[in-house]
Amino acid sequence: MSLHWRKWIPSVVVLICSLLSMPSYAIPAFSRQYGTSCSTCHVDFPKLNDFGKAFKDAGFKFPKDDETFIKLPPVMLGAPAQKELWPHTIYPGTIPGLPPIGLRFNTFFQVTGNNRNNFNLQNPGDPTLQQFIPRTDFQPGLFSIFMAGNFGDGIAFWVDDDISVGGSGASGGLGDGYLKFVNIGRFLKLPTDALSMRVGQFELDLPFSPARSWNLSGWDIYDESNFNTPSATGSPSVNNAFALSSAAQGVEFSGGHSYGGYHYSLAIVNQNTGGTPASGTNVAPEVAYVSDSNFKDIYARASYRFNLERDATSRKEVQAAGATGPRDHTYITLGTLYFYGRAVQRYQGQDLTGTQTTITAREPFYRLGGDFSFNYRAFNLFGQYLYGHDQNQLPFIPAAQPLPTNFIMGPAATFSGGFLEADYMAYPWLMAIMRWDEVKSTSDSLNGIGADFNNPPPSPFFGAYSSTRNRFTPGIQFLIHANIKASFEYQIRPQQIVYVPGSAVKLTNPFRTNSAVAGLEWVY
Repeated sequence: MSLHWRKWIPSVVVLICSLLSMPSYAIPAFSRQYGTSCSTCHVDFPKLNDFGKAFKDAGFKFPKDDETFIKLPPVMLGAPAQKELWPHTIYPGTIPGLPPIGLRFNTFFQVTGNNRNNFNLQNPGDPTLQQFIPRTDFQPGLFSIFMAGNFGDGIAFWVDDDISVGGSGASGGLGDGYLKFVNIGRFLKLPTDALSMRVGQFELDLPFSPARSWNLSGWDIYDESNFNTPSATGSPSVNNAFALSSAAQGVEFSGGHSYGGYHYSLAIVNQNTGGTPASGTNVAPEVAYVSDSNFKDIYARASYRFNLERDATSRKEVQAAGATGPRDHTYITLGTLYFYGRAVQRYQGQDLTGTQTTITAREPFYRLGGDFSFNYRAFNLFGQYLYGHDQNQLPFIPAAQPLPTNFIMGPAATFSGGFLEADYMAYPWLMAIMRWDEVKSTSDSLNGIGADFNNPPPSPFFGAYSSTRNRFTPGIQFLIHANIKASFEYQIRPQQIVYVPGSAVKLTNPFRTNSAVAGLEWVY
């Protein structure tokens, strides 16, 4: 890196110190508890280094000799000797010496290119089409409170809540809230850390956490749902609002380590397809997905991480040995995930005489994906591919009947895509990011969203045209202090156009929504 580059880095830091970050949580309470910096566990908060991953795996404890390093001893809830008297007395535990409470706030500034105005030019006289894409915007982000720690004997806890979202408390809500019982496999004589259990509300064990992403914008594929606007032309009625980034309620069993070797998880969670029963007439029947309270979805993940250090002893340690101290391993991780759910597809409607009918079908859907991560010293390259498939039923109206009498199988609704990202730590406080996101979705096509304005949908029938959304996003992030971060990214999107769903009739002129986003975030 040239001396010229070094000279103007501080000026850039000053210029972009009004920045935002997407949902993410570092835990300064752990810094207070152990008397150490956030950088002990984080590369660029909230991105974890190998030690941070081991700390999390161990139930928010140092993976070795935790009692030696803790600076604020926990409060004992009973004498240790009570363990020998159980079950004739309450089993002793601990609580943190100080309340492990952390706060987080972020704010952002966004500029969108002038070309976005073409979105409104096709039918300027129609108020229903005069949608507005903001050009510039100052906006407060989240104000959150979070707590995490352990109660001794391998019982960890986490709770986070968004008190205010976008400056309004009405949009806040619980993020994660769970208890994790670490290494319960010891009671079954299983190998160490072969089995743990988490209960409550939590983010699914995805390869890369959307809730704790260090990027300003989320990975698009994790937010993708099979959601479309039904019509009377025979288009599919899949209306599933589920996305992998959604919080889940249930129980999760897991084992292994995220800093080396195998890792697996199996979660049984509530149905979360969203939606409410729709209403319609025999002219334009409507169908909606609703959650099935009698069925629990299943999520499974398996991965293996190969640490590539030459020294055999270093390969097996939590962190690799370096000339200047511990560092992250050189490694490659390969993984896969699978989600299976079954949603209620329901039609509720009435004909022109007021006669009502309700028909219901329970249809399966699944998400299948593969992922990898390669790390060499300060460089990390990783990616995710995901395929989504929703089986689909269409309401069937027999001849001479005013209302549907049953469902018939229709073409499935699908999407595919993923992301590829490269992060490079130019300095311990400076990270450069390059990222590619792509989503190809038949639901986007049905909603009239096309990425290539030169190739409009040729047919109103489902499956004849699939829309692709993609973007290239370079970015840079600065740690002003270990707990204060400034970020910038520029989102480059292809030229696109919006059509009347299921036809080649344009609703808009070609437009782009390239955006520059800057953010500032602190945690305490």
